[in-house]
Amino acid sequence: MAPMRAAATREKAARAARTSVISNILLTLIKLAAGLLTGSVSVLSEAVHSGLDLAAAAMAFVAVRKAREPADREHTFGHGKFESMSGLAEGLLILAAVALIVWGAGRKLVTGDIEVSLPLAGAGVMAVSAIVNVFVSRLLFRVARETDSVALEADGWHLRTDVWTSLGVLGGMATIDLGMRLGFPEIHHLDPIVALLIAGLIARASVGIIWQSWNHLVDRALPPADIARIEALLADHYPQLTGFHRLRTRQAGHERYVDIHIEVPGKLSVNAAHDLCDHLEGELRELMPGAEILIHVEPGRDHE
Repeated sequence: MAPMRAAATREKAARAARTSVISNILLTLIKLAAGLLTGSVSVLSEAVHSGLDLAAAAMAFVAVRKAREPADREHTFGHGKFESMSGLAEGLLILAAVALIVWGAGRKLVTGDIEVSLPLAGAGVMAVSAIVNVFVSRLLFRVARETDSVALEADGWHLRTDVWTSLGVLGGMATIDLGMRLGFPEIHHLDPIVALLIAGLIARASVGIIWQSWNHLVDRALPPADIARIEALLADHYPQLTGFHRLRTRQAGHERYVDIHIEVPGKLSVNAAHDLCDHLEGELRELMPGAEILIHVEPGRDHE
């Protein structure tokens, strides 16, 4: 039953990643066309943003399939870190998008080439983009929670950031259109300014994604709240066990690992100690579904 559940999880994650790839292809093309039509650097920055989201979604699609492969002779701990590597690469791609946006907006401000044509066309495209990405990001977050996928979560944050930046550009385009109608040519300066604000929001999101992925790659311990839950579960089993130590945890993509030394009464039989370990493993897996649990048994102090 477990292999069937694992296969269903892999397929669910793959479908979500595939949906993200398709939506990003369409949005990138639409935004690029709108940016060229309007001459707006903020709309073009959104096209760059979606293009990098597309690259990130493609990496997430590959990563979630690879990360769900079972352990083999060369990867005895599984392939979970492929997701963490994908998340790190996605974060770095977002920083690349920031650099491109800042360069384009800065050049517009320096050269004075800031005029925007047909701003309402750009606003319409941004509205479509925001609506599509709201639904796709919700899908990605839901499946990421169900499958514990770092890559899908990172992709979801890409699209959620795209929602806010698209709304920002939409507001900028609408304001520029109003300013043009009222005879304020200076309003065109708003376009590169909005692009720079977008760059700041994107950079902030990328730092969070990079930090999370980096923590997984360097085997940082699970969050303190998770460790506290594990310790509380173990404490509930006194006096069946007399103590525990060397609690070690880490995460690699969707995979979590818990390594613990427990102390049991010295007179406890091997069979009873084995049954206790099986019981603890079951409860720990209920606490953290899919986690790899390793329990080492030692005689307690009553043995000394």
